[in-house]
Amino acid sequence: MARRGCSLAAAVALLVTLAAGPAPAWAQVEVRMWTLLSGGDGARMRALVDDFNASQREVRVVSTTLKWGEPFYTKLITSSVVGAGPDLATIHLSRLVNLAGGGVLRPISDAELARVGLKGSDYLPRQWEKARWQGKTWAVPLDVHPLVLYYNKKLAGQAGLLGADGSLKPIEGVDALSDAFRVATERTGRHGLTMESSQSSFAIWRLWLTMLAQQNIAIVRNGQYSYGPAGEATLARISDWFRKSYAQAGLDYPASTSQFMGGSATFMLNGVWEVPELVRATRAGTLGFDYGIVPLPKMYANASTWADSHAFAIPANAGNPASTAKVNAVLRFVAYVGKHSLGWAEGGHIPAYRSVAESPEALALQPNAQYAEAAHKVVYDPDGWYMGAAGPLEAIASKFLPAALYGYMTPAQAIKRFEQEGARLIRKQPPRY
Repeated sequence: MARRGCSLAAAVALLVTLAAGPAPAWAQVEVRMWTLLSGGDGARMRALVDDFNASQREVRVVSTTLKWGEPFYTKLITSSVVGAGPDLATIHLSRLVNLAGGGVLRPISDAELARVGLKGSDYLPRQWEKARWQGKTWAVPLDVHPLVLYYNKKLAGQAGLLGADGSLKPIEGVDALSDAFRVATERTGRHGLTMESSQSSFAIWRLWLTMLAQQNIAIVRNGQYSYGPAGEATLARISDWFRKSYAQAGLDYPASTSQFMGGSATFMLNGVWEVPELVRATRAGTLGFDYGIVPLPKMYANASTWADSHAFAIPANAGNPASTAKVNAVLRFVAYVGKHSLGWAEGGHIPAYRSVAESPEALALQPNAQYAEAAHKVVYDPDGWYMGAAGPLEAIASKFLPAALYGYMTPAQAIKRFEQEGARLIRKQPPRY
C-alpha cells in the first residue's frame, strides 16, 4: 500500500506541474528592441540576440529592424513620446543630445547598471563620455567606428609608398598626404584616392570635420559657426585632391568602394564598416590584391579622426515607463552583448567594452589591429540637437560641401550656402518632442 501511495502522489504532482505549464515561460520577460542595423551588422546583432536568448530562460529579446537614418529616428521619437516605443533601441551616440534633450530617452542610473554588473569604467573612456550628457548616462556604448585609410599594397608598392616590411610608410602632414595621392596617381596611372563624393554624401562632412578638429577648431561653439577662414581653406584643400584628379569627383558610395575593390585606386578613405567586405573578398580569392589599413594620418596639430558609435538606449515612453523588472531585463541583455562583443568586431567595429577591446584576441584580430589605436583619438559631431547621423545639419552639409569638389560651386560659395541654410537650425531652440 505504501508503494501505491507514493505512485499516486507522484502522479498527482506531475499532473499539477503539467497543468501549470513550464515555469520559466510564465516568468519570462520579453524585451522588444528596435534596431537600425542591417546587412552584416544586422546579421551579427541577430546572432547575439539568439545567443543571449539561448543562454538563459528569464529574458527573451525580440528584435525588429527598421530603415537606417532619419526614418528610424523619426519613428523612435514619435513612438516614445506617445508611450508606444520599444523597450530598447540601438542608436548613434552622435544623436544623443537630440534624443536625450528632446525627452525621447530615459537616463540609466549607476544603480541600475550595477544590478547587472556594469559600471562606466567597463567602457572605453571617450565612448563612455559621449554616452553621458548633463551629468547623466543616457546610453551604453557598443562600439566605435572611425574613418580610416585603406590602401592597395600592390599599387602603393608601385608608387614607392611601402616600407621594407610591406606596410605603408608613415605619412604625417596634409602636404605629405596630398603628395602620396599625387605620386600614387602619377606612378600607377590610376586614381591615388577614392571616396564617396556625390551630392548627399556624408563622407565629405566627416573628412572636413576631422581636418578642422586636427587644427583644434570646432565647427559650432555657443550657437555660432566657429571655424572662421579655416572652414573654407580646409574644404579647398579637399577640393584640390579632386580638381587635380587624384580622386574622381561625383562618385556615390557603391561606386567609390567598387573603384577600390576593383583595383583602380591606391587609397580609399572610408569607415571601418568596409572591413567585412574586404575580408570576404580576400577569403574568396576575388580581391586581386593585398590591402592594409591605417588610422587617418595626422595632417595638422593632432591625429583626431571622425567617428560615431552604436549604442543601446532605453526610450522614455511617456506615460508608460518601463518597470524595474523590464529595465533589469534590458540591461541584462546589454551587459551580455558588451561582454560577448568580440564577434561584433568582425564587422570592423572597435568594441567599446574595455576588457574585450583590450583582450589579446581583439588585439590580434586582423585587419582590426592595424587601426585599433584610432579609438582613442576620435572626434564626434559637435553636441547639438541638430547634429548626428542623418541629422539635419549633416544633411545640409552633404547637400553643399560636395559641390565644391566637382565645380558646381567654389569652396567659398559652398561654405556660404551651408552656413545660410544651417543658421536657422543653430539659432532654433532645442525641441522638446
